[in-house]
Amino acid sequence: MGLVEGKVAIITGATSGIGARTVELFVEEGARVLFTGRRQEEGEAIANRIGDKAAFLRADATLETDWKKVVAETQRRFGRIDCLFNNAGGPAPTGSITSIDVDDFDDAMALLVRSVMLGMKHVGKVMTAQKSGAIINNASVAGHLAGYSSSMIYSAAKAAVKHLTVCAGMELGEHNVRVNSVSPGAIATGILAKALGMEHHAADEVAEKMKDGFAKAQPIPRAGVTDDIAQCVLFLASDRGSFINATDIVIDGGLIGGKMYSPHQEQLRQTKMALGIR
Repeated sequence: MGLVEGKVAIITGATSGIGARTVELFVEEGARVLFTGRRQEEGEAIANRIGDKAAFLRADATLETDWKKVVAETQRRFGRIDCLFNNAGGPAPTGSITSIDVDDFDDAMALLVRSVMLGMKHVGKVMTAQKSGAIINNASVAGHLAGYSSSMIYSAAKAAVKHLTVCAGMELGEHNVRVNSVSPGAIATGILAKALGMEHHAADEVAEKMKDGFAKAQPIPRAGVTDDIAQCVLFLASDRGSFINATDIVIDGGLIGGKMYSPHQEQLRQTKMALGIR
């Protein structure tokens, strides 16, 4: 029996990357999934490949009207909602705080924060009535420390997601609805290339090329991959995570743990040499 056998999940931002892999994994582990995104062709291709346990609905996670449709369609098809993975996201404006365009800022906050709030608002109503459910929000290591994103606005938004998760978990937990977040580190997806200006489809295709560089970013000597995140989301959605609530799980191979050991030892060696210490 799979970890989420018989459960029903909504997964947003699932036409590529982490979202697409999470859809695949949930179905492999026994769930039925309604997944969303703004790219119709890519979404339908994923649904056709996976089979009848996955259904695609084109939706914009920043729009409340679309969220109402997503929740209604999931209930119509499957009768309940056991899990929500708020994964929809994308790049945010880069550059100095002194030059950020206000409209770009608002668009980024809508995509990265408002979408999460709307998902919790509308799915939370269903789950509290059921007295069960699990919500997982996609945050980021960039929401923990400055300098881990190409965009300070992205970092601020993910910090908001992380804390909004805790606040919602403290409320919804009283109804046996768990709310947690995951904070990916250097994961080989197209999001960095998109942030730097590459067209979305092309950015998704270069994700594999980023692995060599990402492998050097943290103590674990490989790049993070989409399955690393999907597996943790699966665990949090399953009954094995039934006592985890209002928590953020960092999945980064040690990226934000501090200075890496070997470079630090080399710095100490050079300092000793400069001081004439043997």
